[in-house]
Amino acid sequence: MNELVTCLTSLLDQIVNFAIVILEFIGVGIIVYTCIKGFFLYLKKSDQTRNYLANGLLMGLEFKLGSEILRTVVVREWKEIGIAGGIIALRAALNFLIHWELKQEKEEHKK
Repeated sequence: MNELVTCLTSLLDQIVNFAIVILEFIGVGIIVYTCIKGFFLYLKKSDQTRNYLANGLLMGLEFKLGSEILRTVVVREWKEIGIAGGIIALRAALNFLIHWELKQEKEEHKK
């Protein structure tokens, strides 16, 4: 019975670690792609550059936040939980600020 629990725990760790890497990769890819496309929109002097960048950054941060939440599944010590919690709080604060900025931008365009 003990061997089965150890085997299942090891399998869970491997699956979660793989998912974390995939989500981090997707998040970084979205952010890099958004920044490159945003740069070209900026060069074209598009009015939508700021909104495009903010939306892309939000999407990338959501994937990275998902990976941090998964990381809490495999932590073994309180120190690791504190670090993961801090990272989650920072990313959530960034999401909030970007949402707030987008809302302000939309209200300005309505006027």
